[in-house]
Amino acid sequence: MTASLPVATPPDGGTRVIGVIGALTRLIRVQELGPGDRLPSEADIAKQLSVSRAVVREAFQSLAALRLIDLSAGKRATVAPLDFSAMSPVIEHGMSTDQITVLQIYDVRRTIETRTAALAAMRRTDDEAETIRDRALAMAAAINQAPDILEHDLAFHLDIAKAARNPVFTLIVGAFEGATRQTWPIGWRSRTTEAEQRVMLGFHLEIADAIRAGDPQAAQAKMALHFDESVRALLVAGLA
Repeated sequence: MTASLPVATPPDGGTRVIGVIGALTRLIRVQELGPGDRLPSEADIAKQLSVSRAVVREAFQSLAALRLIDLSAGKRATVAPLDFSAMSPVIEHGMSTDQITVLQIYDVRRTIETRTAALAAMRRTDDEAETIRDRALAMAAAINQAPDILEHDLAFHLDIAKAARNPVFTLIVGAFEGATRQTWPIGWRSRTTEAEQRVMLGFHLEIADAIRAGDPQAAQAKMALHFDESVRALLVAGLA
């Protein structure tokens, strides 16, 4: 599907690039374009908005950096599917500049992910329930391979968010991936015995089993305990 650009001009006091960005985002909204739908060409936009193609190209690059559009060499720009990768650097920046603390991140994650666990228990498909449980089992099987556990852990939480059937939750949970990659190894190392490590891994299997059983109260409670234990480990490590 190809859309034509509505009449739009840069706002007073705004730059030409910002004006083009505004026109393109209005186009997507007004014409209800979806993932994969094509935008007008650089030449068409430049002509309709009376700006240079260099300005349009910069606007496209800005929107692509925000993961709002997809750019491919030699092809027309298209509307991008939802992607959390543009949000993750903002959270990491907040951490690195001491504007966001680790405890604040875990407080938000606990609040959101207890809800996603409950919703997943109610809305997941049988295949999703098995995938979530397989992630938990894979974590336990990789107990001596921390990098593998981390990857399964990230996928575990994202799979639960997807099973909750609310794309906003998926975006938010995914956006914490960068921060988790920084804090997870520290929390894991603070569990100095295998028994402590297995307790953490066991929480994931209990969450998965509650989701598979369709028990939202148990799934929510187990997820809350998981985050409480994670915060405890970070406090022991002196990070939170």
